[in-house]
Amino acid sequence: MNQMTEIANLRFPSTRKDTNYDVEFDPTTGTIWGFFNPKGTPNFSLGLLADIRAHDSALEKNHGTVQFAGDMVPASYYVAASKIPGIYNLGGDLGLFMLLIKTRDRQALLNYGRLCIDNIFPRINNYFCPTLTTISLVQGDALGGGFETALASDVLISEESATLGLPEILFNLFPGMGAYNLLARRIGMQAAEKLILSGELFSAKKLHEMGVIDVLAPDGQGENVTHEWIRKNQKRRNGFQAVQQARKAVQPITREQLDQIVELWVDAALRLDEKDIKMMHRIVRSQSRRIQNEQGGNAEPMQTSAFAASA
Repeated sequence: MNQMTEIANLRFPSTRKDTNYDVEFDPTTGTIWGFFNPKGTPNFSLGLLADIRAHDSALEKNHGTVQFAGDMVPASYYVAASKIPGIYNLGGDLGLFMLLIKTRDRQALLNYGRLCIDNIFPRINNYFCPTLTTISLVQGDALGGGFETALASDVLISEESATLGLPEILFNLFPGMGAYNLLARRIGMQAAEKLILSGELFSAKKLHEMGVIDVLAPDGQGENVTHEWIRKNQKRRNGFQAVQQARKAVQPITREQLDQIVELWVDAALRLDEKDIKMMHRIVRSQSRRIQNEQGGNAEPMQTSAFAASA
């Protein structure tokens, strides 16, 4: 975790130790910090998805309040971040996808997609609490579903060295859990389609210029910049939240839309041929090498060109 400001030292962690999702609460600003901390590959495994949903469903049930010091305290902000150095999230569980595609298990693929939507749809809608502002803090690679999740927040903050993108087209698929809707809301449909169909990985600086990323932070300063954004936003929070709700009223993203697109994603996945599956396998191996190298102290940033060259 990066160096934090003094106020961050008041965060109180969750007491559960076996989770893939670490949650802390800063009572001074009413900020929930949710950190992806998967035990294996830093993607959206079934375990990580289930742990996020367990926390978030309780937040929804309690109408945006959290238990703190024996009381239910309203949360004002909810930051989604990662504890994995250099990685926000690598997206869908490609190993699971390959297995389910090979066994033609449409229902299992659909169940996975719907579980992803179960997680992302409440975040798109501020957990059905209009006074809760959501923030994504990206401090490393955010690919596929990781990028989709980052886009689901009201505010997207990223450190300069982060790489974000949607590489699914490289194995003849598309991101089916909200990317199209969320990108179109930010940069328009034509630009969203161009980005999705490119399969490129983009620097945070480039995406900031495109209007996808809201705030660019110096490397190692993501948490400090997030604290500073929250501090500066406090006086205008009511107005800011009203503007966010107006944007969502003008460009609504419904559960029905997301479910329909997930169905399209499943059907497209089942049409992949052996060449596409081999490409997916190469990406899985590239991810595995990346993790092994980083665990050994030799970081190996992922490059779209490396994927394409191996096709």
